[in-house]
Amino acid sequence: MKGFLLRWYYRSIDRSLVDPVKLGDRSEMESGEWNRLVGSIGEDLASKFLRSEGKKVLYRNYRAPGGGEVDIVFRDGDTLVFCEVKTRTSEQFGRPGRAVDRDKQALIIRGANAWLRELMLPDVLFRFDVVEILLSDGEIPEIRLNQNVFNSSQSGLGM
Repeated sequence: MKGFLLRWYYRSIDRSLVDPVKLGDRSEMESGEWNRLVGSIGEDLASKFLRSEGKKVLYRNYRAPGGGEVDIVFRDGDTLVFCEVKTRTSEQFGRPGRAVDRDKQALIIRGANAWLRELMLPDVLFRFDVVEILLSDGEIPEIRLNQNVFNSSQSGLGM
């Protein structure tokens, strides 16, 4: 079953931003396995999309030693960007970015804090973005970069 989605992705990896998605029947998979597969493909697509937009991807799946995580860290000109990727196969529960709630923002901010500490707290501009990916069967993946979606003060956390 999962072969449909994986075959689409790996056969069309060079064209995955413009080839229609083939999801197949997910009934043979456990939901956790399906979600991990969709999420992993979404992160690959997001990285590829960001590169195609001239962004420099620095790191993927950063996990801070004391907790916190960032899906993608990239540079947009002189700005360091901490990016969350949300991938869905439908809009049944709304846009993918709606899942970035205050708890998720706090996790990303903790990851960003750890990243900046590792760099000795440089004086650098940074922001928090969300890439939304919608994988609909038979459609070209919809990828949307939402810039500066939240900041540390909105989440009630200081940086």
